[in-house]
Amino acid sequence: MRILVVEDDPDLGRQLTQALTQAGYAVDLAADGEEGHYLGESEPYDAAVLDLGLPKMDGVRVLERWRSSGRGMPVLILTARDRWSEKVAGFDAGADDYLTKPFYTEELLARLRALLRRSAGHASATIELGDLRLDTRAGRASVNGEPVKLTALEYRVLSYLMHHQGRIVPRTELVEHIYDQDFDRDSNTIEVFIGRLRRKVGAGRILTERGLGYRLVDPRSDVALG
Repeated sequence: MRILVVEDDPDLGRQLTQALTQAGYAVDLAADGEEGHYLGESEPYDAAVLDLGLPKMDGVRVLERWRSSGRGMPVLILTARDRWSEKVAGFDAGADDYLTKPFYTEELLARLRALLRRSAGHASATIELGDLRLDTRAGRASVNGEPVKLTALEYRVLSYLMHHQGRIVPRTELVEHIYDQDFDRDSNTIEVFIGRLRRKVGAGRILTERGLGYRLVDPRSDVALG
């Protein structure tokens, strides 16, 4: 899952990037409203954390422009402003949630997990497909109750497929959502990650739809889920 953070405070920006990366996300950081608007318009993010008090372009304006151009990713507003009128302005511009500085990192992570789950149609913090479970709070996977040891990128691939179970996910889409902007992306490595995941969670769980992408299924079911 790939997150955009738009925050002009360098220290806070680094702290958020580090915390989100450690939580298993690919993260891009923008230091002003113009850069944040550009990245949000041009890159496919699963969610954004957006400060309101930004240089060059205010956060509310950034959000309004994203929404007017059809960008629908969940947006968590992060700001030092706590007047109710500014909160209303943020929600009216298209925000999905609101967090006032100072805040606890764990609360931000919990709110972000909830936004990502809801946007993908999942209510619980634990996403399941048969006996395959993904605990989004702990960043862990298990099969039939047994923990599965995953690398950071393997977890990102599995997490994206679990969040989007029920449809075919193209390889290019996976590339766009598991790597940050500065990573040297190579779509061929996706096949490597898929191969490793098949060995760890079961070969029959991830199907290759030739020419289309990958589909996550419950191998115990007679009918592929998705």
